[in-house]
Amino acid sequence: MQNPSSKRASLTKYDALRLLCAGGFLVLIFLFVNANYGGIGTHSTLLLIAAIVGGYMALNIGANDSANNVGPAVGAGALTLTGAIFIAVIFEASGALIAGGDVVNTIKKGIIDPAMIQDTSTFIWVMLAALLSAAIWVNIATFIGAPVSTTHSIVGGVMGAGIAAGGWGIADWDQVQKIVASWIISPAMGGIIAASFLYAIKRTVLYRTDMKSAAVKIVPILIGIMAWVFTTYIILKGLKKIITINLPTALGLGLLAAIIFYIIVRTIITKRAANIEGSKQGIDRLFTIPLIVSAAFLSFAHGSNDVANAIGPLAAIYEAARAGEIVVKAAIPLWVMLIGSIGIATGLALYGPKLIKTVGTEITELDKVRAFCVALAAAITVIIASQLGLPVSSTHIAVGGIFGVGFLREYLNTDYNQKIDKIRRHMREEENKDEASIEAFLTEFDARSLKQKKLFLSELKQKARDEEITWWERRRIKKAYKAKLVERSMLYKIIGAWIFTVPIAACLSAALFFMLRGMMLP
Repeated sequence: MQNPSSKRASLTKYDALRLLCAGGFLVLIFLFVNANYGGIGTHSTLLLIAAIVGGYMALNIGANDSANNVGPAVGAGALTLTGAIFIAVIFEASGALIAGGDVVNTIKKGIIDPAMIQDTSTFIWVMLAALLSAAIWVNIATFIGAPVSTTHSIVGGVMGAGIAAGGWGIADWDQVQKIVASWIISPAMGGIIAASFLYAIKRTVLYRTDMKSAAVKIVPILIGIMAWVFTTYIILKGLKKIITINLPTALGLGLLAAIIFYIIVRTIITKRAANIEGSKQGIDRLFTIPLIVSAAFLSFAHGSNDVANAIGPLAAIYEAARAGEIVVKAAIPLWVMLIGSIGIATGLALYGPKLIKTVGTEITELDKVRAFCVALAAAITVIIASQLGLPVSSTHIAVGGIFGVGFLREYLNTDYNQKIDKIRRHMREEENKDEASIEAFLTEFDARSLKQKKLFLSELKQKARDEEITWWERRRIKKAYKAKLVERSMLYKIIGAWIFTVPIAACLSAALFFMLRGMMLP
């Protein structure tokens, strides 16, 4: 057996190897940019620094943000950690390279007015400070195990450096208010939608006496809905920089995919039903393939969208250094896109496991059905929010969905325990039953259909004595039967990190801007 000291040594060697690989990636960026763009002009040094910082930001996006797409599948056991990283690396990089676009907005979310920035040098300092502050904050969040929004991080960075350069009037405060509102809107929408799907699955499949027959009818419909949602999601979000398709057309194409998937899956599920148990565990296995597919789709869409958080400021700095002017939209050279895509994939492979485990296992226990609901909620919420013009975060949505299914489990578990307690007290006090008889009845009660349970509890309520108990006693009873299935410490840590993301990134960015200006001015 390995002793603790040797285990610590092996961990240290592994950490050193990861650090060496990450450092090697940044060194390669330095060598490439220095060899090809070292003489681009007076700002070549800043471009070189920006390329390294952009690579550093891409590493952090991979380490933190990408975990939300595959974490639920890993927590549910649909994917191993190695398999999840393999799928995420391929689809994150593919999304960034194939659908990352040819042009990127340099001012994320239009958070500041670039016309109020004095000159090209100041603009470069703003972008560099924003990129570095966002990267540092995401790195800190990854270290403490808190999934945060890299989009909000870069928005905070741009806002802080922009205010430092141009004053308070440079910021679009209406946009800031929308982003602050999204801290509540994103997780709430994700949580409500995920919990709603889970409750619907429980009512239509898992609470039925013949779960297998119910699953044969309902699961193909659920997978058809998944095909509809994810086809629409990929068209609107994953491919939006390649081809522009409006919502009705995307929904129509999604519906066509849903019909095709339903026909195919119904046949497969009917055949598989003969080989599965008529239990929750047996039904759970039917969601393995849909979860793997959803992880791939979410990773592709994330790579195509969030690569801009690393390369947007870098592309802006490159254009400013090359052309000597401030640009709101910048073309993306292939080398800039490669830094973003390879950086995200590398960061995910090296440092992604920590956040994948956090998202998948440390918030609440996920099975495949719950993870399926989270993935579905993430795609639906992004579609709805994008059509409403809300600047929601995919990180907040996914984590909110996990909390949503966790809190629903808490509520249903507590409600069930309270009902069982009422039955126990009624049979003990009104019918003078012994414990063996009570346990036998409860076993029979648990096997009844949902309708039969509801009827019995209704009759029990009519027969029950009026109990005069105080509010404090009711609260004590409820607390006694409440199982906490959501890790509260993780809840508080994640909410805290979300709240402080924009302010910390902004303050850090402002400080870095003043440092850069102080060093670069003669």
